[in-house]
Amino acid sequence: MSQIPRQDAGMMMGGLMARDDTMHDDSQYESKSQACEAADDIPKNPDTGHSIGAVIARRYSRRDMLKGSLGVTAATALFGADALIAGRARAEALTSAAFKEIAGGVDERHHVAEGYTADALLRWGDPLFPDMAPFDPRKLTAEEQARRFGYNNDYVAFFPIGNAGDRGLLCVNHEYVDPEAMFPGIKRVSRTNFSEITEAHVAVEMAAHGVTVAEIVREGERWRPVLESKSNRRITSSTPMTFDGPAAGHARLKTSADPSGLRVLGTLNNCAGGHTPWGTYLTAEENFHGYFWTDAPKDKPTDAGSEAKSYARNRIPSNWYSWGRYNPRFNIDKEQNEPNRFGWIVEIDPSDPTSTPVKHTALGRFSHEGAECLINKDGRVVLYSGDDARFEYVYRFVSRDRYREGDRAHNMRLFSEGTLSVARYNDDGTTDWLPLVFGEGPLTPENGFHSQADVVIDARIASDLLKATPMDRPEDVEPNRRTGKVYVMLTNNDRRKADQKNAANPRAENDFGHIIEMTPPDNDHAAARFAWDLLLACGDPTVAEVGARWNPATTADGWFSSPDNCAFDADGRLWVSTDQGSSWPKTGKADGLYAIDTEGAERGRSRLFFRGPIGAEICGPTFTPDGETLFLAVQHPGTDGARAWKPFGRPSTFDDPSTRWPDFDPNMPPRPTVLAIRRKGGGRIAS
Repeated sequence: MSQIPRQDAGMMMGGLMARDDTMHDDSQYESKSQACEAADDIPKNPDTGHSIGAVIARRYSRRDMLKGSLGVTAATALFGADALIAGRARAEALTSAAFKEIAGGVDERHHVAEGYTADALLRWGDPLFPDMAPFDPRKLTAEEQARRFGYNNDYVAFFPIGNAGDRGLLCVNHEYVDPEAMFPGIKRVSRTNFSEITEAHVAVEMAAHGVTVAEIVREGERWRPVLESKSNRRITSSTPMTFDGPAAGHARLKTSADPSGLRVLGTLNNCAGGHTPWGTYLTAEENFHGYFWTDAPKDKPTDAGSEAKSYARNRIPSNWYSWGRYNPRFNIDKEQNEPNRFGWIVEIDPSDPTSTPVKHTALGRFSHEGAECLINKDGRVVLYSGDDARFEYVYRFVSRDRYREGDRAHNMRLFSEGTLSVARYNDDGTTDWLPLVFGEGPLTPENGFHSQADVVIDARIASDLLKATPMDRPEDVEPNRRTGKVYVMLTNNDRRKADQKNAANPRAENDFGHIIEMTPPDNDHAAARFAWDLLLACGDPTVAEVGARWNPATTADGWFSSPDNCAFDADGRLWVSTDQGSSWPKTGKADGLYAIDTEGAERGRSRLFFRGPIGAEICGPTFTPDGETLFLAVQHPGTDGARAWKPFGRPSTFDDPSTRWPDFDPNMPPRPTVLAIRRKGGGRIAS
């Protein structure tokens, strides 16, 4: 999901905080997200020598890259020749997407393939209850925002109600806020001077984070929210939640407001997520570090005490927002343990608006991107998640207990106990899952781990010690339930060192990202060893030094950069949305949604289905079970890189009438929006 806002106002030195004023001047950034992004470029993983770029470089020859023969040897060695025959059999049922590809490019509008409609379903500020007045951002209060659709919508999940396919609950993450695009009169927010942001602004920002649960209904060809529904709910950064798992009640989770270490207020920076077989919603807390503040002057580092090492590894504090100025729980000078209470996967029951969300500590603490799960062949539940930062890791969780059909109470405890593992990608095309278990290997008191609670709280440090493979920003990690394969979106990593270049993968600065495909043996997702392969190396295939890899049938409109979120349709086809941030000029294309074949002769062929407006990240693709509606999030339109688009050429603000765009309300800048996309006349999206 989104890398932004990902930039630090503070860097860590010697385990203590010291803000780095040598970073970029804020004047060159047009939005909060870009100012944050510019300061978070330096990897915090201390060991990047085993990066995935180096592994790919050692594994593949130039001939392998061109022939598309990657992974055959490893798959055959692990699973036998029958695995290749089975793959071909699956491919026969997968046909290329049946739509006319649209043109790539950049403008102020969104575009969808011919024969389809893309209707705005929910936008920032839309009411969720019938007693609310029309949205007026100039009069917005925290109390009102907590009853309206939140800001910067990211992951989307749909839970059907009944069997007709025309009603359901839509769950949407609200990752972060862009104050300069939310509040009239605020054109820029400095990384180091928050004087423009008041306590009232902060309260609105906090209420705009979190999750929306909204009932929706299809009437004819259009969907609409059901404002009268008792299921409608906003979960914000102040909603009461509980902990479970090995860290619940641990001393490092206790604060002055919660001496039990069992209850926490809110969730934040909710990026991607997942949905469970028992009908609950999983939301992933990603860049939690950016919300924590220190009052210490820049020339006097903060005393982090016993948390110094953990803070350093997690970029705490980063001072992205001024919440800590007004709310002591986000000020590490006053509440040292509060950061340990974020960076988790949160489970929400959308069908019960009175239920209390649960943070599952057994799933580990890091910048979670995604939380997709499945029922393994042995009945246990397996969940995959990426840690979205340069040189971070891919994780897997396998539940201790087995899924019970119809026993929802039991199933909602499956994430409480199990084994968290981290991936090591080997040169021979195999993946080893390394268990993160206290007392095993280096995870001992000698290395600072005194219990499993310490392991999950500092999952990054534990993974460093196990020599997991540092990746190029692992975002969504999603299994294809039809083929059993697992796909890892690796968005980009422009910090890969020059000594990792070679003829096979010449990406000393990986601006464009790639997609890895993992295959569990005999469809056993709990196995200790998988095979892995490279599905795509993104970027322009006509530029030799880029080292891109696509099916030859991919057109100039079909190749893309920076894969972020993904989803599978009913046919098992992979759909990938992109997040280039302000780097879109490197491709000349706005972010979009692409349909990709993963099997057979068309493997690696990508086609552009939807294109977003300038400055927007496209995320959260999800299909209704009947395959006839695709929900898609258009996040932060008009912010990232908008200044670089010559027809616009300036930041989006409330105060300049020339920034009013035709696709949106003429009285305000573009709003984050969830679209409902359908084929005209009905039918499945791409069959």
